[in-house]
Amino acid sequence: MPAPAPDQPPLIARADLFGDPVRHGGQLSPRGDRVAFLAPRDGVQNLWVLSVDAMDEARPVTDDRVRGIRRFFWAQDNSTLLYLQDEQGDEVWRLYAVDVARGFPRALTPPGISAEVIGLSPSDPGGVIVTLNQRDRAWPDAYRIDIASGERTLLQRNHGCARFVADRENRVRLCVRPQPDGGAEIASFDTRGRLHTLLDIPFESAAPSQVLGFTYDGRAFLMFDSTGREHTALVRVEAESGLKTVVGENERADVVDVWLDPSTSAPEAFATEYLRREWRALDPETQADLDFLDRQLAGDFTVSSRSADDARWIVVEEGPTTAGRSYLYDRADRSGRRITSLFRHRPELDAAPLQPMTPVEIPTRDGLTLVSYLTLPAGSDTDADAQPDQPAPLVIVPHDGPWARDSYGFNPTHQWLANRGYAVLSVNYRGSAGFGTAFLNAGNREWGARAHQDLVDAAQWAIANRIAADDRVAIIGAGFGGYAVLAGLTFAPEQFRCGAAFNGQANLFAYLDTAPLSARAELYQRVADARAPDGRQILRQQSPLFYAARIRGPLLMGLGGRYGRGLRSEADQIAQAVRARRGSLTYLVFPDEGRELVRPANRLSYLAVLEHFLGDCLGGRIEPVGAAFEGAAINVYDGAVNVPGLSAFARRPAPPQPREELPAPDADEGAGGPEIETMPPFDAEAAAPAEF
Repeated sequence: MPAPAPDQPPLIARADLFGDPVRHGGQLSPRGDRVAFLAPRDGVQNLWVLSVDAMDEARPVTDDRVRGIRRFFWAQDNSTLLYLQDEQGDEVWRLYAVDVARGFPRALTPPGISAEVIGLSPSDPGGVIVTLNQRDRAWPDAYRIDIASGERTLLQRNHGCARFVADRENRVRLCVRPQPDGGAEIASFDTRGRLHTLLDIPFESAAPSQVLGFTYDGRAFLMFDSTGREHTALVRVEAESGLKTVVGENERADVVDVWLDPSTSAPEAFATEYLRREWRALDPETQADLDFLDRQLAGDFTVSSRSADDARWIVVEEGPTTAGRSYLYDRADRSGRRITSLFRHRPELDAAPLQPMTPVEIPTRDGLTLVSYLTLPAGSDTDADAQPDQPAPLVIVPHDGPWARDSYGFNPTHQWLANRGYAVLSVNYRGSAGFGTAFLNAGNREWGARAHQDLVDAAQWAIANRIAADDRVAIIGAGFGGYAVLAGLTFAPEQFRCGAAFNGQANLFAYLDTAPLSARAELYQRVADARAPDGRQILRQQSPLFYAARIRGPLLMGLGGRYGRGLRSEADQIAQAVRARRGSLTYLVFPDEGRELVRPANRLSYLAVLEHFLGDCLGGRIEPVGAAFEGAAINVYDGAVNVPGLSAFARRPAPPQPREELPAPDADEGAGGPEIETMPPFDAEAAAPAEF
């Protein structure tokens, strides 16, 4: 790697930021005597186990050679690990069990049938409760699986349940049923398996409302609830009557997390998050834990795992300049609490020049406030006022979802781009979760309209405050973030100099057509109703596919070839439109990936291409490709000559594919689309970054 210029920090290697962590995901066994975690084995992420009494003697218990393991659980027998794995990104999850003493994983569910774990109980240590979509692909049934024998017992057939909830005895007790108006019903099963309505949740409150689990005696359950309130609260619901009692709430932000006693399920603390996450204890003992951890740890922390007797916790510390550290917290003797380092997730970043992150509040043209997070290049802000001395090239990174949020903390994308010389801005556009019911629902039917305008407003705010150079703003993202990229380049081509979209949905008709049946009613309300003329008009106007001829700036498109949401044909059509105008296009397909780039070789190869793409567009620093393409599976249809070594993966572009059952585009391919309101002038002083 070449030496940096004297006034620039060393380049942080992409592999250090985006390769698999050295160790992470630690989970205590029920008895608290062992820790299972994820770590590479011969370059592939596998399950490892260590004894608390011999923490230096970790050993692998799986030997996956392809995609690696990402989701796992301890069975309540204290000797078995369960994990879910799909086939090359198809999101059909198969359940496996592995004995930690002997290894040799066993499949507990059939191939081609998707499983989800919904119950593990100390009262049933040899069993696990799952849903399987064997009978009906859209509406999976609930089963008990005997871990030792693999025998499956049907517990509940599905009659319109988007989710089942089991109690602490592994009895399936609740069904969450979507309603035709986009709302939800929480119903309970009686002894004969019949459903009785407990709660009706209106559409406006359905997305943030979520059942967490039953109390130890089964008489009540806890949930996040937004019904009849602006911000989501933690509530206790009586299982027989549906009577609610508020346990915790905040007037400014939603409740987003809770600590539950592992033996009683009693709530001990809850967290809310506006600019940063804040914890509030519900009893003095928990307050003592919070105070102790605050004193011991410099960064923000979360409790990721607890032993059944609550004597040991795994605590993860993280912050913008702290790349994840796991600790073993021994609290058996309350007068002698101890915290011991378990492992650092990315020790290679300990000495890296990581940059601080600043929460900012950005005003929109129609009076909303967008909580956002800004990271600046090293050395660009000498007076530490969250504004660079000179406007910098800016990369806006909208999050996936859209019903999710960006948060304060370690963000590898921010650190990578800031290290390369860019200002980086993550924006919680309208429709993002965590900021109340009104803000969430302000994004309804506004994907390519006001939600898109929020990102334009954020770019204009950054320019007005001299954070960004007005002609050097890029936008990159994945999932909904990829959709936002395509919307930005088609609906506001003058605002964004270039854009990079991974698995970006370009056609909202196809997005709805390929959505799970259990989610359709809500999506018709939140995106648009394809069954109604006005809904079809919204989908038509807000689908970048139909306006691809407007794209002027360079475009990087990446796809997972196994992601079954109809993206390939849409991307091919966008590529054809860009080629027709002789535009700048880089188009990659990863044939063995789905929604995410799971294999490190594929992930690092995409990022190497993206880094060159941004360097060409905005002029930032570039780490040489090096070995980034080794072991990657890529088909490159456009732009192979733009990156050294990428030509080896070049393929001929696919022939044009006709659109089927889609509204025809306007005769003038540049006509139509959402009307973008004129941006009022910004008052730079009034819109200055909020102090952190």
